[in-house]
Amino acid sequence: MDKYDKQLIKLLQTDTTQSVSELAARVGLSSTPCWRRIQALEKNGVLTRRVALANAEKLNVGLCVFVTVRTNQHNPEWLEKFARFTEEMDEVVEFYRLSGNVDYLLKVMIPDMKAYDTFYKRLIQQADFSDISSSFAMEQIKYTTALPVDYL
Repeated sequence: MDKYDKQLIKLLQTDTTQSVSELAARVGLSSTPCWRRIQALEKNGVLTRRVALANAEKLNVGLCVFVTVRTNQHNPEWLEKFARFTEEMDEVVEFYRLSGNVDYLLKVMIPDMKAYDTFYKRLIQQADFSDISSSFAMEQIKYTTALPVDYL
């Protein structure tokens, strides 16, 4: 991975609508080598997909809730059931297994408190939890999907 690949990754993480010729000009390559590099980054799994980012407010899902879950069930069957539930719930946009005092963290995007209450009632029916706690984001200070490339 050289400086051209790093620059391409940075540029593509911020805007995938740029043409190959625009990208090539910005990184100092001609179009064909630039295109080949992008193809190689995709083939090697460095670039995993190209997506559009939607505005949560305009989609009426502007309430962001971080839900922490603790359980006494630490077995593959329990996790599989819980993971299956989260896959079926479009409101769950991120799902993590953690170390420390909390076992799992969900990021949930919903319209309002009433919608969260409905979501919560479905959640507690799905698995055996020892504790569920919710934190509501009051303000988004920083948000990015771009990963750092300087560690390569």
